[in-house]
Amino acid sequence: MNVVSLQGRSSGRLSGGANPNVVAALDLGSTKICCMIAQLQPAKQRGGDIRQLLKIIGFGHTASRGIKAGAVVDVAQAECAIRLAVDAAERMAQVSIADVYVSVAGGRPQSFCFSGQAATQEGIVMPRDLEQAVASALAKVAIGKRSILHLNPINHVLDGIGEIENPIGLHGDVLQADIGVTSVEPNYLRNLNAAVERAHLRVAGYVVAPYAAAKACLNADELKLGTFVIDMGGALTSIGCFKNGHLIAADTVPLGGLHVTHDIAQGLCTTIAHAERMKTMWGSVLPDGHDAREMLSVPLLGERGVDTIQKVPKSYLTNILRPRLEETFELVRDQINAPVFAQPAGARVVLTGGGSQLTGVRELATSILGLHVRLGQSFKFAGLPEGASHAGFVGVTGTLSFAAKPDTYYAVPEQAAVSLQRAQMGYVRRVGQWLAEAF
Repeated sequence: MNVVSLQGRSSGRLSGGANPNVVAALDLGSTKICCMIAQLQPAKQRGGDIRQLLKIIGFGHTASRGIKAGAVVDVAQAECAIRLAVDAAERMAQVSIADVYVSVAGGRPQSFCFSGQAATQEGIVMPRDLEQAVASALAKVAIGKRSILHLNPINHVLDGIGEIENPIGLHGDVLQADIGVTSVEPNYLRNLNAAVERAHLRVAGYVVAPYAAAKACLNADELKLGTFVIDMGGALTSIGCFKNGHLIAADTVPLGGLHVTHDIAQGLCTTIAHAERMKTMWGSVLPDGHDAREMLSVPLLGERGVDTIQKVPKSYLTNILRPRLEETFELVRDQINAPVFAQPAGARVVLTGGGSQLTGVRELATSILGLHVRLGQSFKFAGLPEGASHAGFVGVTGTLSFAAKPDTYYAVPEQAAVSLQRAQMGYVRRVGQWLAEAF
């Protein structure tokens, strides 16, 4: 089986340019743009978790410009913001980077599962049998002009027995391979790539936002047993489903923290900046979270003189916040109940992202989703600045983990890869080796 290069310009090298032990990640969000640089620890210090091998040496972030709902809407402004974030990270790290891994939040991700079967030729699963099963599954991939972001082996079934990690060497007659495909719109990736390249960087690879969040805040058992990651961003809420250590499906809901901020600004007739401040300092979705006598001073938009301030009960803020978050979680519930997510038995939910920090969000999510919910925080990387340990930075820290150890499976059969390239008009992402390094 041959390793096949698909989509993108990456040559498989790490993202630090001249230093192969340096990796870099870039998170292009609707509210902030973050860059983080890390150094891989020497081999003698390495443990089992890739996150234990990384030491953060550079971090920079700036207010997002030219990005809306995760998509580039002004390349020049996006380039400027990227340069500011990367420059701050490089100055702190005292290194220059050439390649970055980029977190992908927009592009309307879609996920599908394709299954293929192959009869074993000798009654024992050999690498060629696995290749035939994978090729059979990939032959069914029909995503039109969309670009493949992730190809994940979801399951292997041998003579009706499923959840087999490594079927090679097992006795059986019929092998089935279930392959998960997550795709996005190609023009979305092209615009991201253009903004990054204008900042004199190369995109080494992409990782979908909920997958990045999972890399930052899920433990091994959560990845194994089945977990939904809900990353509450500025303009989008991203959803990822994980089982047996693999990404099963990903999707987005077009609501986020900025919608809540605008609701406050409109409902209380104040500025967007003050609405954001009130949300951050006093935001709560608990019906009894504030005493009825607690008041807020709200500057009125456009007013001058003695009428510039109004007094409103803090409960008014809850009455504005709660309906929007209820709507968000109801849309999330509809998504995770869709067949493509194939909800694993006993699945739990991990909430992360800046929007998850509001008081009472966990309780509200539990009541609407009907699943166990916990709040996710980023893994405590060595050297991680205190300001970057907030849940709003899991996208960049998770992308950094992915950059240090991209998914490697076994080689996509060459004929199947050619078919995928033709189906996507030559614009498909580089997929590393398919199935497991041990094969």
